[in-house]
Amino acid sequence: MALAQMANPTINWHGVYPAVTTQFNDDGSINFDATANMIEALIEDGIHGVIVMGTVGENCSLRIEEKREVLRRAKELVAGRIPVISGVAETTTQFAIEFVQAAEEIGVDGLMVLPGMVYRSTEREAIHHYQLIARATSLPIMIYNNPVTYGVDLGLESMKVLADEKNIVAIKESTTDTRRLTELANEFGDRFTVFCGVDDIALESLMLGAHGWISGLTNVFPKESVAIYTLAKQRRYEEALEIWRWFLPLLRLDTIPTLVQCIKYAEQLAGRGKETVRAPRLPLTNDEKAQINAMYDKAMSNRIDLSKFNLD
Repeated sequence: MALAQMANPTINWHGVYPAVTTQFNDDGSINFDATANMIEALIEDGIHGVIVMGTVGENCSLRIEEKREVLRRAKELVAGRIPVISGVAETTTQFAIEFVQAAEEIGVDGLMVLPGMVYRSTEREAIHHYQLIARATSLPIMIYNNPVTYGVDLGLESMKVLADEKNIVAIKESTTDTRRLTELANEFGDRFTVFCGVDDIALESLMLGAHGWISGLTNVFPKESVAIYTLAKQRRYEEALEIWRWFLPLLRLDTIPTLVQCIKYAEQLAGRGKETVRAPRLPLTNDEKAQINAMYDKAMSNRIDLSKFNLD
């Protein structure tokens, strides 16, 4: 069977998927109402799907029972309007299997699976991890390939092996090397849906054929993010570039170790959430906040009127 024929034809993931934050109360408990309000606002602003409990959602800082409750509430809130994809970031393969089976029972639409946490896997071990997870669920799976952060690169040879798992249907490509997008297309055709996973190369990735963009800063400026995607898909690159150049300084915040704190603080400035994080993460220093304040204020003072692009 040709590789392209093996992909699940019912999957139509595309567009801008914010990796949504998990909102906390001042005492560190989850603020489920604030999290729901934030997701609802994103839907109203036109995003195409959500990643719940990715890195930005502080997956590894949540207890297992909290993770299940976050998923239940997100699925109930969204009510089928857009896809809800759950991050899977567990320390062992067995824990990941147990979690994806719980997520399937809850009814999420798909899974974004990370390599095993804490232990830096070899490529062989990462392949085995993904194979066992894929065989434990019927849900469609997105591979999160981020060698910069997780130390293992699932390259073309690895994906040839994983292509045999029919429910592995997508890749969040975060190598930061945009050449990988062309290599994947040349090798696999339309076997995999490919998302850009790094905010500051999203436009280039869309121009090179990425089907979508999983984004952190979309939580702050969703309408601009959707506009960039829409213009790129319409090949209106000069217009997309105008918004892109305006947005890029803030998009850089997605690429640094404190990305979660930076995104949450920017959300707070925009009135879309609170900066509160769970340890070991700490709030940004005053100097760091001042830098983000300056970036945000500049963006707001030069904010582009999207109506001129006639995107409706």
